[in-house]
Amino acid sequence: MGRPIKHDGTVFRREGTRFYWISYREKDGTLHKESTFTEDWHEAQKKLRERLLARDGNALQIVRKGENLTFGEWVHLFLENYSKPPIREPKTHAANIRAASHLKKAFATRRLVEVTADEIEHYLRGRLRQRVRFKTKSGYLERGLLKPATVHQELRVLRRMLKRCGSKKAAYFESVFNSGIPSVRETTIPSTLSGVV
Repeated sequence: MGRPIKHDGTVFRREGTRFYWISYREKDGTLHKESTFTEDWHEAQKKLRERLLARDGNALQIVRKGENLTFGEWVHLFLENYSKPPIREPKTHAANIRAASHLKKAFATRRLVEVTADEIEHYLRGRLRQRVRFKTKSGYLERGLLKPATVHQELRVLRRMLKRCGSKKAAYFESVFNSGIPSVRETTIPSTLSGVV
């Protein structure tokens, strides 16, 4: 019989790196080591506590998977699982696809936890300055500026996506650890859209 384990996990510095590392045992007893990507000891302790809490809640694999989920992957999952009929009306699904195509241009390669409320607001302000583009046989035609209602519809789709992500277990880490997915309340509406809301 093995010796009893004295500690759940440890924070330590590894030779040749400036970041703190954490080690802890998973449910099956295997030792897991990973970098915290921080030089702050308190932040490293916080990450260790998060990992141990997720392990005890049987959600450690979900947390690891969710931290690496990109915005583009989540949009694809959302459109496949939560936007198609019979869950939503066909017109709503079409609007979600249209809005998602613009959102993916801005955030597709970013990790979902890295998208902040400030970046969303910057994206919305940029969209309000863009012109409407129509594809024709001879190329693209540009018309007047986008209407605030169009941009607001993209914001509503984005809110719905983030809300669904926060409520699903695939984003368990967001609700428990508050690790960066902007909440719907943090996503402010630019003043030019305030009349539309």
